[in-house]
Order: sequence, then structure tokens, then C-alpha cells
Amino acid sequence: MTTVTTRTITYAADGLTMTGHLALPAGAGRRPGVLVGPEGVGLSGVERRRADALAELGYVALAFDLHGGRYLSDPEEMLARCVPLLADPDRMRDIGHAALDALRAEPRTAPDRIAAVGYGTGGAIALELGRDGADLRAIGTVNGLTTGRPGEAARIRCPVWAGVGSEDPIMPPAQRTAFTAEMRAAGIDWRLTVYGGALHAFHHPPVDHPVLPGVGHHPGHARRAWRDVVDLLAECLPVAE
Repeated sequence: MTTVTTRTITYAADGLTMTGHLALPAGAGRRPGVLVGPEGVGLSGVERRRADALAELGYVALAFDLHGGRYLSDPEEMLARCVPLLADPDRMRDIGHAALDALRAEPRTAPDRIAAVGYGTGGAIALELGRDGADLRAIGTVNGLTTGRPGEAARIRCPVWAGVGSEDPIMPPAQRTAFTAEMRAAGIDWRLTVYGGALHAFHHPPVDHPVLPGVGHHPGHARRAWRDVVDLLAECLPVAE
């Protein structure tokens, strides 16, 4: 097993002091970097473990923060913060660019070889980085099929992969249709995977606090979605280039 080194890093964004989880692969040379964005509840052990798993594969991975070091286990509190955030592309971009700058500032990161993947709100932020023209090699989003301001998707400079549960009431068929229409109009390289029978946040292990209606874990599709993320990175951002 590859030795992974982790540490906590802090940086400013959205008027808050963000606390991210940085995972470094073995060795001393530069490696491609991956941003990992969390669900609306905020950074948790789930995203930290995913960053560690990406470091095992040879990437410098930063699981970024949404709420200034807080995890919002109360659904009402989470919605009170995330609904206005998701309606404000500039705020999302601020959070995303701050995390991207923190990842690029790590000496082990190859600054021109970075991808962004995210879940829910974190995936929406990854998409907004693309719509803002960020230099990314790939964007992946799971149950975060948000649409942006008219025409800005044309600024995306890399392939986009998206995954969603077929039974997700938060990202219903109408939202899928709007997202795919935006991607098609932008003329970019995009893919959408629909996981049959899965709800919102199907990738996330069960939690011991209340969740929104329509949220539920699907172990089989969680494994498949992770493989799809890894395959996206292997194709667009190989460790050795």
C-alpha cells in the first residue's frame, strides 16, 4: 500500500476560514491534483477518505470546506446556508477558486494538471469553476446537476462527467434535461450516468442524524459511481503523463 501523508490546511473564502483536508501521495515529485467537494452538509470523513484514496492512486487531493469548518447536521440549517449559496454563482466560484488556489499552492501539486470532482453542493461548485473558465483537466459531479448563467458553460475547457440517481427528487428528470441541454449547447465533451433506483446522495454512507426526504444510500451504485470518478481521472488526468 502506498504511504499517504495528510494534513489540515486553512484558507479564506466566503468570509470564513475554511479548513480543508490535504492528502499527499508517496514520493517527492509533483503529481496531478484533484479537488474533492462535499455534499451540502459540509466536509466529513467521507470526503477525507476519498481524498486519501485518490492520494493512494498518486494524486494530490484536497477535500475542501463549505462552511468554515462546520458540519451542518440539521437539515434546516444546511438548507438555510446552501439554498442561497446555490443561487449565487459568484459565491460558489469564490469558494471553488480559494480551494483551487490552496491546492495549487502545495509544492507537490502540478499546477496545470488539476481536476475537480464533487458531490451535491461540492459538485455544483466544481461546475461553476468550469463555467468561470478555470484551467481544469476534468470535472465530475454526483447529484449536482445544476445549470449556470446563460452561455457561460461554453467557457468550460475540459470534459464533464455527471452522475445522478434515477429516483433523486432533488435532481429530477426536468433538472437532468436542463443540465444536458446546457452541456449540448456549450458543445463540450460531456457524459451523464443515471443510476437506476438510486436516491439523492446515494453515494454517501448512512448517517446518524436527520436527512432530507429523498436521500438514501445505495451501496452498489456508490461503488459504481466511485469507479466512474476514478475512470474519469484515469482518462483525463493520468498520474503519469
